[in-house]
Amino acid sequence: MNQSIAHVALIVKDYDEAIEFYTKKLSFTLVEDTFQPELNRRWVVVSPPGSTGTALVLEKASEPEQEVFVGNQTGGRVFLFLNTDNFWRDYEDMRAKGVEFIREPIEQPYGTVAVFKDLYGNMWDLLEPKKAQ
Repeated sequence: MNQSIAHVALIVKDYDEAIEFYTKKLSFTLVEDTFQPELNRRWVVVSPPGSTGTALVLEKASEPEQEVFVGNQTGGRVFLFLNTDNFWRDYEDMRAKGVEFIREPIEQPYGTVAVFKDLYGNMWDLLEPKKAQ
């Protein structure tokens, strides 16, 4: 058996402002932005540069019950983990673009990591894993 997680849905307030954040501040690629008239919504997919794995589906909150979870899909815990091949390059680039880091960089046994917030407050790890010895 061979399975993988293709997409993770992220609830957002607005498609266009979310696309702007992910493509401009995090340098993600806009993979798809297709209007689905039968559902009156868009299918928006973004992916980190060079990624061949899981992508994010940006899902606009369409009900009041969903709106309360924008920015807090995991009850205040780190939600997503963005691996990089060069922590300091990406950390400095993201800071220069106005990304808010809420935990400063630290060396851990597994790699260099810092925590940042997306435009709605979801917490992410930026992580450069240690290379195998």
